[in-house]
Amino acid sequence: MSRVVLMQGNQACAEGAIAAGVKFFGGYPITPSTEIAEFMAKRLPQIGGKFIQMEDEIAGIGAIIGASLTGKKVMTATSGPGFSLKQELLGYAVITEIPLVLATVQRVGPSTGQPTSPSQGDVMQARWGTHGDHPIIALTPASVPECFSLTIKAYELSEKYRMPVILLMDEIIGHMRERIELPDSYDEIVQPQRKLPTVSKEEYKPYRGDEDGVPPMAAFGTGYHWHVTGLVHDETGFPNGSSNATQTLMDRLNAKITDHLDDIMMYEEYRLEDADIAVIAYGGTARTAYAAIDKAREQGIKVGMFRPITIWPFADEQIAKLATKVSTILVAEMNCGQLVGEVKRVVEGKVPVQLLAKYNNEAITPDEMLEAIINVEVTEPCKN
Repeated sequence: MSRVVLMQGNQACAEGAIAAGVKFFGGYPITPSTEIAEFMAKRLPQIGGKFIQMEDEIAGIGAIIGASLTGKKVMTATSGPGFSLKQELLGYAVITEIPLVLATVQRVGPSTGQPTSPSQGDVMQARWGTHGDHPIIALTPASVPECFSLTIKAYELSEKYRMPVILLMDEIIGHMRERIELPDSYDEIVQPQRKLPTVSKEEYKPYRGDEDGVPPMAAFGTGYHWHVTGLVHDETGFPNGSSNATQTLMDRLNAKITDHLDDIMMYEEYRLEDADIAVIAYGGTARTAYAAIDKAREQGIKVGMFRPITIWPFADEQIAKLATKVSTILVAEMNCGQLVGEVKRVVEGKVPVQLLAKYNNEAITPDEMLEAIINVEVTEPCKN
């Protein structure tokens, strides 16, 4: 059985976290993500969970790291400036392999920027915001129902691969209200579970990867001894600065993603079967693309959309394949141009890549995108 409700994207994200089994939220209110915290403050006590408003954004992610170490599924939520503040501890969670989900609802920036306006300006911050080479998974919903389902998926990936996952939302999707069908009971949803150790407490090595590269994770307080440090470490968890230990750790962290791309990578193809022009759009901008593409089709223009749902890691293989089928790629973003650079890198000049950028506090409209589609430079695709 299910129930149909009218729900905001931020609320659906929070409800998805509840459905995934989250029992702890630590965070700090910041527009336009505040509704996630507000909703969790209401819902968590109803299911025996805990909500705590921390003194700042840094403390928010620090609190959920600690709670995750005890075996809890955890969440924090933020927006641009808060996302920046969380970056150091996000890197700590990457190297210590601590599962968590961080929802960030993008707004116009830099600095305090325009807190209530739509933007997609944190795309590169999601990938490279914390220092050093590091793997990351980031998912970007384009509807209220996806805010619910992709939040559950974020926990599946986070727990399975023992790493942070970013929900890269934007103000349009976070504040949009749509019809969503929710199950009456979440008992039917298979809640993501992390891999637990099967060896004795004496044999346990907290950073010894299994065949899939992911180490089992014992919860603090269950009798397993392990050391947690942000320094490079070996499989015992204790610091080891040798060149061999460094490369071994970095190779394994990255292989957790590169060896499982088929499981991690999600995308949508819309009306691309016979397309000469491909629009690449994500999040709130994809909503505009659906309408603009339908209007263009009515005028006889063969255009479709490739929508990355997993935005990091990037869809290199899929975009490279797309470049052999279409004549032009138009990348639409609510920023000065961030993902477009990745598209150009993958396409390698095989077809023109053009940018439709808007960053003036307003969303791209269907008519603006239609005009950009009409005016693209169409060339023959390279078939080599």
